[in-house]
Amino acid sequence: MNQEEQIDILAIGDMVTDAFIRIEDAAVHCKIDNTACELCMSFGDKVPYESVEEIRAVGNSANAAVSTARLGLKSALIAAVGNDLNGKNCLETLAKNGVETGYVSISEEFPTNYHYVLWYDVDRTILVKHAPFTYTIPEFNVYPKWMYLSSLGESSMAFHTDILDWLHQHPEIKLAFQPGTFQMKMGSEGLRGVYERADFLCLNKEEAERILGLPTTDIKILLEDLAKLGPKIIIVTDGYNGAYAYHHGDMYFMPIYPHTPFERTGAGDAFASTIVAALARGKTIEEALLWAPINAMSVVQYVGAQRGLLTETQIKAFLTKAPNDFVPKRIN
Repeated sequence: MNQEEQIDILAIGDMVTDAFIRIEDAAVHCKIDNTACELCMSFGDKVPYESVEEIRAVGNSANAAVSTARLGLKSALIAAVGNDLNGKNCLETLAKNGVETGYVSISEEFPTNYHYVLWYDVDRTILVKHAPFTYTIPEFNVYPKWMYLSSLGESSMAFHTDILDWLHQHPEIKLAFQPGTFQMKMGSEGLRGVYERADFLCLNKEEAERILGLPTTDIKILLEDLAKLGPKIIIVTDGYNGAYAYHHGDMYFMPIYPHTPFERTGAGDAFASTIVAALARGKTIEEALLWAPINAMSVVQYVGAQRGLLTETQIKAFLTKAPNDFVPKRIN
């Protein structure tokens, strides 16, 4: 990508290699209301696993960059890798997927992030460790249309301030925010400026409750309270129950595209990034809501967050076969 060429989506966030370890000798224990579930295995024992597979160049922001590139947009990623084989492989994977890698820095101090994914049944538990990479906003000859901010490590608070300062200098750039684990720990107050500046916010129902400090509550209350933080468009996903959207006071429910999942990693990333891609293409929120569940459905048919990502043509083909009730519904 020529630096004189405008980037549609500039994603920012840590990139990792995921090692998917498929296990069978385990169990899941939940409360009676099916919350607070825990993955249980024998302690102090040798636990067999079925297989292990490494998936390169993943993470919320990397997934979004690949997703939007596959949907025909010019995407780039600000991230960091170590000067090691994992880092080299991540960069090659991004390039093969059409993502501009010129803004990925190479660290001599820290290794490339490497996560262990315990895959049981159709869900996963991820053991995460983020290297304390130092990030900066690069110089641009032509500024991007959208910034897509997602998962960064615990040491990134100062960088969030730099991002906000930069965005205030460039109000024409739209901000999409999909909070990662450590960003959620910072809470709505810790990142108040980011929420206020966001044109688009996407998170799941449990994450919304965590950020707002609320117990499990009505989805309309969650949407209204999130809107008070400042984002213009809000998406709250609720797994197999569908997703909800808030825009200019209007609330919508969007059902899932019918499917049976194989492995659920990346469904949220696919949903959020597809909405952003559709909006960047000038689609309405109602049109964007038709695209997103299809890409999320496709992703969970494969191991990892990127193999199932679709092109615009493929999404439109699925739309022609959608059931009659696969439409966004106003709920207020």
